Amino acid sequence: MRCRLLASLVVVAAAVNGQAPSPAKLNLVVVEGEGAINNIKQRTARDTIVQVEDENHKPVAGAAVVFLLPGDGPGGSFVGGAKTAALVTDANGQAVMPRLEPNQLSGQFQIRVNASYRGVQGSTVIHQSNMAGAAGAAGAAGAGAAHAGISGKTIAIIVAVAAAGAVGAAVGLKGGGSSSSSSGSSGTGAAPTGSITGAGSVSFGPPR
Repeated sequence: MRCRLLASLVVVAAAVNGQAPSPAKLNLVVVEGEGAINNIKQRTARDTIVQVEDENHKPVAGAAVVFLLPGDGPGGSFVGGAKTAALVTDANGQAVMPRLEPNQLSGQFQIRVNASYRGVQGSTVIHQSNMAGAAGAAGAAGAGAAHAGISGKTIAIIVAVAAAGAVGAAVGLKGGGSSSSSSGSSGTGAAPTGSITGAGSVSFGPPR
């Protein structure tokens, strides 16, 4: 009974002084930036925004928020090379992380966020990745070729067979003209046979 009365007096005193009562705990909600992929070629990154809420999920204005980037590996830095940035939440309880400049290392990383307000603290982790656009395009092209089931060696063989067919057709046409003028001759209109001896190599011989 006395504890409830004391808590009520604290709330009333805070209201009289024009201050909101201190929250029992802080919840950090990632509004934007979770799972973001940063382009290391263009050195661009999406906005990262967190919102600080009390135990009733109401925004907490004036809370101190600190963003911490990884010290090594994939990640980046803020303007000037800093790895930490401290801000204060606005009237909506939100804090916008300063612009991130991704480094040249591809991979996943974490951004740690700590918040405090009147002695109450909270924290969360934001997961992001660095990726090169050119590498992603090359990977997609390779995946497409693999999906089609066509290797470079197979393509070379197909081209060789097509070339052999073209040469055979041309010789056949030439030989056909000669046989029409001399009906008694034989073998002049036959095209040489071709065989594939290796990946991309073709040999021709007399007709069998």
